[in-house]
This record gives sequence, structure tokens and C-alpha cells, in this order.
Amino acid sequence: MRKLRILFMGTPEFAVHILDKILEEKFQVVGVVTAPDKPAGRGRKLNQSAVKKYALENNLEVLQPTNLKSDEFQEDLKRLAPNLQVVVAFRMLPKKVWQFPELGTFNLHASLLPQYRGAAPINWAIINGEKTTGVSTFFIDEKIDTGKMIHQEKVDIDEKDNAGALHDKLMKIGAKLVCKTLSGIAKNNFNTKTQEENEELKTAYKLTKENTRINWQADGKVIYNHIRGLSPYPVAWTILNNNNTAFNCKIHKASFVEENHNLTNGKIVVDNKNLKIAVKNGYISIEEIQLQGKRKMDVKSLLNGFSFDDDAIMS
Repeated sequence: MRKLRILFMGTPEFAVHILDKILEEKFQVVGVVTAPDKPAGRGRKLNQSAVKKYALENNLEVLQPTNLKSDEFQEDLKRLAPNLQVVVAFRMLPKKVWQFPELGTFNLHASLLPQYRGAAPINWAIINGEKTTGVSTFFIDEKIDTGKMIHQEKVDIDEKDNAGALHDKLMKIGAKLVCKTLSGIAKNNFNTKTQEENEELKTAYKLTKENTRINWQADGKVIYNHIRGLSPYPVAWTILNNNNTAFNCKIHKASFVEENHNLTNGKIVVDNKNLKIAVKNGYISIEEIQLQGKRKMDVKSLLNGFSFDDDAIMS
């Protein structure tokens, strides 16, 4: 059994759960690397990452390098002397960092690699209507999410799961998979597998203003998957044209009802305190919406104080 000295790298809440499980399983963590504090909110107060807050609460040394190639960070690595690095939801590492530990650096990725390499695998699995996804551990190499795989675990995607619900499922399964990977490395009892490149690969592109906008010309099920795949963050958006005014709004929650009609795609229908948007094979029924400059609200609350004209349309 090899004694592991783990340097953990991560930033968001997803990574916190993994780090917590590593400590619960009594693995030694010699330090934590996370993003520098960033100004946030109206007061521009410096905001600590979720991982930093957790690490400080658990008396772990925290490193927040702005430059991973700096001499200062290299000196920190030598001082902490990790023999293994674990990366969960962090930035791309330079070669001299991921090559530093004797036992290598492995990453937890929230997809069944090689599918959905990239920045937003949880979102794109739902947006693309997948029925299953999963988590993978793999040793980091020169490219993004291409290294030799160690373990994978499948997870079913429920028809009603949004990105938040799937995030939580993968976080729990991922924590167990990381600890399984650590145990295998400690016992020197694991196998790696080269990722297959000959299948049709789907990419988890970075989410942008362009690819998060709703296309009301698409099939209703596609629109439904798009909305739930972007909830609770960054949230699908559209333009509401109402009373000769056009403004942005975000749709947090909706359902799809298949039904024949002769309405224009995007046409807004208010019916018995329900808000529906016509699409080519039915309606998107809005459940939670956020108008520009307003807070998120359910449709009943919206309709109590907001009226739509007869020509109102989403575009």
C-alpha cells in the first residue's frame, strides 16, 4: 500500500463534495489549489470559491496562484511534495504542473468520456436529450479531457431532470469514483484504457449568449431539453415582444405538451392562468420565468401583475 500525499485542485461546489469524501475516507490531503478571490455583487466584495471556504473550515492549506507556471507556485509544489494530484472542475494545467507528482495527476470529468469533452458536459447531455451520462476519472495529458481512463460510472438521466438535479447525482457518484480511483492507485491495483477516437464524438461546448438562446422554430421536445439543460444556470433566454416593446427574459422551468394547432411558432397564449408558447408540434408551458430586470417568479405571480397583448410573441 502506497501512502498518498494528495494535492487537490478545484473551485465550485461540485468539487467541494469530492474533497469532503476524500477526507471522510481518511486520505491525506497536503493542500488545496483553487481560483483567486474575485470581486462580486454591488459592493464588489472579494468572494472566495466554494472550495476555499471548505478548505479553510477544515484547516487545509490553500494556494491561489494567478499563474500556474510561476516560480512561486513551483516552489509551493516542492514544499508540499504531493505524490498525486486530483483535479475536479479546475482550469487547464501546464505540463510541468500535471507532470510534477510521482504518481501523476488525474481528473474527474462529468461525462462518459470520450463523449462530452469540454466545459459544460452536464448541460449538453440534457440539451441533447441523452438518456444516460456518467463520470470518468482519467490521467491528464497535453490535450483537454483526452488522457487514459481509469474508471467510469453510468448515471441515468430522468425525463424531468434539469442540469441542477443531474449535477447533484453526478457529484455523489463522482465522489465515490474518485475514492475508488485513489484506493486503486494506493494499492497499485488499477488499469488504464486509451480513449476511443473512432466514434462520433459530441462536444460539451462552453455556454455562450448565442447557444443558450431558445430557438422557437425547433421541435418542442428539443426546446424543452434546452430549457432544462440550462437550469438553474446559466438559464435559457429569449426575446419577448409585447406592447410594441422587445426585451430579454429567462425561462427557468417549463414543460412540453404535444398538441396540434395552427399558431405561429413563438405565439404567446394565456389560458386559465397558464402561459403557453406555441411551437410546431405543441406548446411549451412556462412554469417559472424572469423578465428583464426582475426577479424569477412562477407564472401565476407573473400573470397577477403583467398583461400580454394579442400579438405577443417570443422570438
